[in-house]
Amino acid sequence: MRIKNKPILLVEDDQVDAMTVKRALKELHVTNPVTHVENGEAAVEHLRGPDEKPCIILLDLNMPKMGGIEFLQIAKHDDGIKMIPVVVLTTSEEQQDKVESFNLGVAGYMTKPVDYQQFVEVMRSINTYWTLSEMPT
Repeated sequence: MRIKNKPILLVEDDQVDAMTVKRALKELHVTNPVTHVENGEAAVEHLRGPDEKPCIILLDLNMPKMGGIEFLQIAKHDDGIKMIPVVVLTTSEEQQDKVESFNLGVAGYMTKPVDYQQFVEVMRSINTYWTLSEMPT
């Protein structure tokens, strides 16, 4: 997905959805390692830790402990995290979730399709965009 094979951070509480994301990335020959955490709280801890920062965050909204919107409220006000692009990948089609997500600076908002091949195409579009996008270093 990005040069130097920086990790992708997947923030997703549903194990089946997490496996689907990983499977789709593998099918698309994305070789970046995927770090998976199950809620926003774990994501903030990970991002503030010593590990290499990810090239992109794939974020679910509806999670226990700390949901996606709350995570965005913290992440986008943290100088060490706020420049990392976030793509919301969720089942929520609520207009308010979309509005709040974009107000909090997400780079994209994708609704998870039920059909696996459609899901692969969603992941392909994310991969294509971030492969071509120039990020500040």
